[in-house]
Amino acid sequence: MTQQLDLGALPGDLREKIGRLEERLRILGRVVVAFSGGVDSALLASMSHRVLGDEAVAALADGPSLPARERENARELAESLGIRLHVIGTKEIEDPRYLANTGDRCYWCREAMVAALRPLAEELDASLVYGAVLDDLGEDRPGMRAAEEGGMLAPLLDAGFRKEDVRGLAKALGLSVWDKPAAACLSSRFMVGTPVSREGLAQVERAEDALLSLGFRVLRVRHHGDLARVEVGEGEISALLEEGTRQAVLEALRAAGYRYVTLDLGAYRPAGLLPVFDPPRRG
Repeated sequence: MTQQLDLGALPGDLREKIGRLEERLRILGRVVVAFSGGVDSALLASMSHRVLGDEAVAALADGPSLPARERENARELAESLGIRLHVIGTKEIEDPRYLANTGDRCYWCREAMVAALRPLAEELDASLVYGAVLDDLGEDRPGMRAAEEGGMLAPLLDAGFRKEDVRGLAKALGLSVWDKPAAACLSSRFMVGTPVSREGLAQVERAEDALLSLGFRVLRVRHHGDLARVEVGEGEISALLEEGTRQAVLEALRAAGYRYVTLDLGAYRPAGLLPVFDPPRRG
């Protein structure tokens, strides 16, 4: 069931963490991996399948804040890993506490995810696990609190993995997502205090799909009503400002439903580092 890994080129401390992870998974015996298609959950799914075989399955929480592109990418990734994938609908969009977006949105989102995935774990008599790592502990993560309260376990965290360990092992295992940029849910594009809506989520998705089709890799379209604030990677700002590309971006985002399009010169940075932003009102 367990496939021997050739990890001789990896640092000794990472090999020790891998050993702890494998032992932790063996003790659990049967797991349902909360699977998003990102590098953390992909590595956890891959290692779970290597250690536990068919006693490990993946579950994708599918709601309006999950872009269709990520859903399809997750399906393809799970197939490449050889792990069985369950796609399960979630109901956070029906929760007024989630829609209000008052700062604890991630708590209600994770609570809804746990509620959706728990029946599968109970049916299979399995532990529900997710891909939290040590780097997550230093941030305000209400979603982690909801996960813990909901009984989710974090084998990577328990084994001492950091993000750099995850990417290093994912690369060694040949996972296609080893260097995939972080891809938070679409609701993260709404600043705290701005209500989340199905229409707004769909608008952000159209805008980001358009930018991806233009070749941008690291990006966010922050939603401020009829104004879109575009963030791209530090190295992609100059490309966006080229005349032809700038015009294409402007046209694409107006087609997505935005009246005003701005470029954030600060480039993309994680949501935890975002300033409070209130765009000026126009007369």
